[in-house]
Amino acid sequence: MAGVLDTVDQRTQLVGQNRLELLLFRLSDDQIYGINVFKVREVLQCPKLTEIPQRNPVVRGIAHIRGGTISVMDMNLAMGNEPLDDIENCFVIISEYNMAIQGFLVKAVERIVNLNWENIHPPPKGAGKGNYLTAVTEVDNRIVEIIDVEKILSEVSPMQEEISAEVIRQDTVDRASTSDLAVLIADDSSVARKQIKRCVEKVGVKTHVVADGRQALDHIREIVEAGEAITDRYIMLISDIEMPEMDGYTLTASIREDPRTQNLHVLLHTSLSGVFNEAMVKRVGADNFLAKFKPDKLADLVQERVNNALEQRND
Repeated sequence: MAGVLDTVDQRTQLVGQNRLELLLFRLSDDQIYGINVFKVREVLQCPKLTEIPQRNPVVRGIAHIRGGTISVMDMNLAMGNEPLDDIENCFVIISEYNMAIQGFLVKAVERIVNLNWENIHPPPKGAGKGNYLTAVTEVDNRIVEIIDVEKILSEVSPMQEEISAEVIRQDTVDRASTSDLAVLIADDSSVARKQIKRCVEKVGVKTHVVADGRQALDHIREIVEAGEAITDRYIMLISDIEMPEMDGYTLTASIREDPRTQNLHVLLHTSLSGVFNEAMVKRVGADNFLAKFKPDKLADLVQERVNNALEQRND
């Protein structure tokens, strides 16, 4: 298993083709789960864990790996199930989310599969709001559940979500609040949607939220096909990159290819890390890229778009 990610650097060619690779793993039962390979740095047999006082119960301990110290979370426990046993024979998936490194303890790691985002679907409606799924798919006639890692991390180690007082420009907020300016938000994580929505509305801008790239593109096309300019409805689109049905890169490229929508300002907002992101932003024509979750920077960018939009209307 040590070499399962040896060729991860070559996998960046999948980006922009509405494709992804999932690392499949199991927890305490036979259910198969998946995590995007781009978020995985390494997979290894569980090293010796050192317990730390007053830790979150989900954190089984810390591990010293390649000169660094990381927290190792029990993925099964984090999802409300029993803790994994016999952890010496378990595996740790070392991942990077929101520019932070963490380890997830899992029972077994299986293999990597190459899939199309069109075959990744939102969780069934009957799954309930309390579930930890962000999407589901099928591999070899078996259901694979893709875990909403951002939700787990928000519960174990909450991020700063409040905008600093000095960032808010009250004159901009007042102008936005009395206008019809709005932002379209596309993200498959319920936690991320709430974070972004709260941040945008804090600076006085209305929001419309969808759960994936396909929904966003359908909504945008419905507007322009009705004869309305998309830039009259929205000052910007804030989109995740990893989403069921259609990823953010493909969504952006589709927007740019249509003369009716090509002027929509697109901000790609993602927990994905890696230098390839900036290159992909340029390739698909996005206006900006922002790593999750930086409320001050996001508020700054939205306020900048507010001022630009109001100035254009006054010209």
